[in-house]
Amino acid sequence: MSDSKISVQQVEDFWDAQPCNINHSKKVVGTKEYFDDVEERKYFVEPHIKGFANFLNWKNKKVLEIGCGIGTDAVNFARAGAVYTGIELSQKSLNLAQQRFNVFGLNGTFIKGNVENLSSILKKEPYDLIYSFGVIHHTPNITDALLEIKKFAHRQTTIKLMVYHSNSWKQSLINDGLDQPEAQSGCLIANSYSKDEIEIILKNAGLKIDSISVDHIFPYNVEKYKKHEYEKEPWFKDMPSEVIKVLEKNFGWHLLLDASLI
Repeated sequence: MSDSKISVQQVEDFWDAQPCNINHSKKVVGTKEYFDDVEERKYFVEPHIKGFANFLNWKNKKVLEIGCGIGTDAVNFARAGAVYTGIELSQKSLNLAQQRFNVFGLNGTFIKGNVENLSSILKKEPYDLIYSFGVIHHTPNITDALLEIKKFAHRQTTIKLMVYHSNSWKQSLINDGLDQPEAQSGCLIANSYSKDEIEIILKNAGLKIDSISVDHIFPYNVEKYKKHEYEKEPWFKDMPSEVIKVLEKNFGWHLLLDASLI
């Protein structure tokens, strides 16, 4: 799927204007307290990330993250002992990720660049894990991105991706004008895919899906959430947690997959 009318530069400008999760803390940006708040909040509302990333599994392994953002998952890979490299389109996000590693005394390599042109900015060598959570659905051409990612994989490489799920609760609300893909308005590209669609896209890039699942429904009022208030929407307040879990596993916004070379 391609959004050829939108340039990578436009996407970069959007995320530079407000990096993802940058407002997840009221503390001074760039301090240890700030980064601790950001991490706590992210994993509180998206607890499935820890199980999906399986940080401890990558000790002493080479990890390449596509779209590291301000570094929340990055620091957890590094803390777990991974040999970490992060690629990020937004310079503002990249600066914060680097600062975060400095604050916590962690080692990592950070490179500014576009996943659709990855091989021109990164030395061609294989990684044990290529990880990208909520990123490649924002690029103008996902197939180009995957073809580039493939160049850094070997036969034992695990490629872990999260893309947005079209057959989801949230996409239904978006379709009817009752919601938007991101908390910040005006996101230029936020594609979503069915399981069958993403399987075909990966196959065309020379990749196969080894496992796939669905998760995550955001239950909170967004405007109050932006103010750090956690009030569930009325329709979720009295819904039993087991019912919400069933909805998430079938109609969640996050399509989670492990892939490898065909």
